[in-house]
Amino acid sequence: MELIFLGTGAGMPSKQRNVSSIALTLYQETNHIWLFDCGEATQHQILHTAIKPSKINKIFITHMHGDHIFGLPGVLSSRSFQGGRDGLTIYGPKGIEDFVHHALQLSETHLSYPLAFVEVHDGQLIDDDQFSVYCQQLEHGIPSYGYRIVEKDKPGQLLVDRLKEAGVSPGPIYKAIKDNEVVTTEDGRIIHRSDYIGPPKKGRTIAIIGDTRCSEAYQNLVKHVDVLVHEATFGQDKATLAHDYYHSTTAQAATLAKKQHVGRLVLTHISSRYQPSDTAELLAEARDIFKDTYLAQDFFNITI
Repeated sequence: MELIFLGTGAGMPSKQRNVSSIALTLYQETNHIWLFDCGEATQHQILHTAIKPSKINKIFITHMHGDHIFGLPGVLSSRSFQGGRDGLTIYGPKGIEDFVHHALQLSETHLSYPLAFVEVHDGQLIDDDQFSVYCQQLEHGIPSYGYRIVEKDKPGQLLVDRLKEAGVSPGPIYKAIKDNEVVTTEDGRIIHRSDYIGPPKKGRTIAIIGDTRCSEAYQNLVKHVDVLVHEATFGQDKATLAHDYYHSTTAQAATLAKKQHVGRLVLTHISSRYQPSDTAELLAEARDIFKDTYLAQDFFNITI
């Protein structure tokens, strides 16, 4: 599981940063990729990575501002040209379906795969065998959302040595024991899985926050996550400006991370007013509060 930052700028692209998009690669888990936001030129950014558009099966949109959605028509179209045949689902606020349909219709773009839409709301969006995804509306000028991705715990390892000590020889019976709570062997013995399996492997958690004023109201969304991705449009000296424009500062994001005991914090959505020479200062502001902080550049990646 890896996060790849395809665009880390705010509002408009700059020479150093493209606008917002993050890929969550799930090759080992589901053999798919999830995108979070899809700003203009996201498909160009993808060309500089190993990401295959055909592997993208879910796109989560935080809100309807252009720097988060203008790349959607291009990515969807290119996915057809590059062999995408499996269905793709777009999760996002009210209006995202109209935006995509109009763009595709007016450009006479015909997709080679089925496209579905889910209008997001507070609460659980996805619950399958491997993942749950939760959503919460944030404080921004228009409806904006944060997502919490929860990987479900995996069963522990089979205690092979203990089975051998009990006289259970290797073979198909081992898989049967791992897959079932109770198994009866050929000689009539009853094997309880709980006696021969290690502790479960705890699933990983990620929170990705869209554009927002920083708020402690998001504690259920971000508490104890392994990685928190939070916007930091402004440095700490621009707190008033951040509030006025419904954004956050480096220090505010770091304070939230510290209070909610997250594992790592990654700052993104950096204003184009900041030059590469400002990066160290912005990062230091956050690390003074929460040490395990990273400030994402385009193509920055982090393994969870």
